[in-house]
Amino acid sequence: MTSPRFIVPADVPKDRVDQFLHHYRLLTRGTESLFIFAADHKIEHLNADFYGPGIPAEVNDPEHLFQIAARSPIGAFATQLGLIARYAPTYSEIVYIAKLNSKTNLIRSASSDPKSALLWTVDDVVRMKNNKGIRIAGVGITIYLGSTYEDQMLAVAAQQITRAHQEGLVAILWIYPRGAGIAHEDSLELTAGAAGVANALGADVVKLKVPHDAVGDTSRSMLELIARAAGNTKIIYSGGKRQEVERYLMQLGQQLSAGSSGCAIGRTIFQRTRAEAYALSCAVSLMIHEQKNALEAFEAYTKMISE
Repeated sequence: MTSPRFIVPADVPKDRVDQFLHHYRLLTRGTESLFIFAADHKIEHLNADFYGPGIPAEVNDPEHLFQIAARSPIGAFATQLGLIARYAPTYSEIVYIAKLNSKTNLIRSASSDPKSALLWTVDDVVRMKNNKGIRIAGVGITIYLGSTYEDQMLAVAAQQITRAHQEGLVAILWIYPRGAGIAHEDSLELTAGAAGVANALGADVVKLKVPHDAVGDTSRSMLELIARAAGNTKIIYSGGKRQEVERYLMQLGQQLSAGSSGCAIGRTIFQRTRAEAYALSCAVSLMIHEQKNALEAFEAYTKMISE
């Protein structure tokens, strides 16, 4: 039986339903919620997130990401298919989400609207998964809603979502309103709109940035409205820049109580030593997979760090 809060889309063939559900159970660790360790930053942000003041030296090595993912109680590690190809033979126990498109941050929105073209396809993912036995449970695709290239990204995403479902893979969208015509990219209206777009494209999960009002606040009612706009597509929120642990856990608690199905965080985890990253991952997992509150999770984190 499927979870009452999760459906098998109609474009998943009958002979792929069991595989689709297996992948979903891997991603959620048998729950209804997702904890994705997301680290596509090596292309998206070049080396800025991996080296500098306050960042431990070990973070600069891409293998740091895989060492965290291998040890931590995440649902899946999301990164580009190329990095998976390089490191998955060594880290075969990790469940992966293969990002299919990416761009660098060298071309700013002020000079040109963003476009993230496909670097790989679902067929590339399936070939590598089947040939090497790599545990890839889903694919991820980024769309910049509001870009002048929006039509191309929407079309590509729609086709790859359908193709992923045909192969029994879970399809996850990263949707960020962005472009010269976007004045307030994390507004409630645009974030709710992005949630609805993901649902209309057939995505199983959508990763969104946390919405803010004009003074930078996020209310429960805002998050609830976005959850309703997403319909039966699950919402997970990004972590953004590295945050202090207690503050992040409190924000995560608010998101979960207002209809979010989890989180996809990167820098808040990987810009730490492996011991700290592991402790934080355990704290997040307590909230995502065991429904502990933020205080309980933070207490577990501090205990692990002090031992």
